[in-house]
Amino acid sequence: QVQLVESGGGLVEAGDSLRLSCASSGAPFENYAVGWFRQAPGKEREFLAFENWIGHKYYDDSEKGRSTVSRDNAVSTAYRQKNNIQPDGTAVYYCPAAVLLSSPLAPKYYNYWGQGAQVPVSA
Repeated sequence: QVQLVESGGGLVEAGDSLRLSCASSGAPFENYAVGWFRQAPGKEREFLAFENWIGHKYYDDSEKGRSTVSRDNAVSTAYRQKNNIQPDGTAVYYCPAAVLLSSPLAPKYYNYWGQGAQVPVSA
């Protein structure tokens, strides 16, 4: 069983860059695919991106060219980079993990979740 801890959140200003880290422990990280989701206030949890065991990436259309996900299995950490973040990016960001996925798009297919990273974006 893997534990996940998101970090790098906190208050940012519109136009800033944001780099979130997702540190894993408790199980071999290379066995897990990692998704990135966010949940804005009053909104449903939204799929952002996915990266599988060997670095294959898939981005939601809204994220293509607007963010970058990566992973470093050697240090059991995944990352998400977002430049020029805007107030509509205010959300709690998650990096769930799963060994097997029927679909990377839905939260229910991810087995393991951390507490998320709160990212308020001020105008």
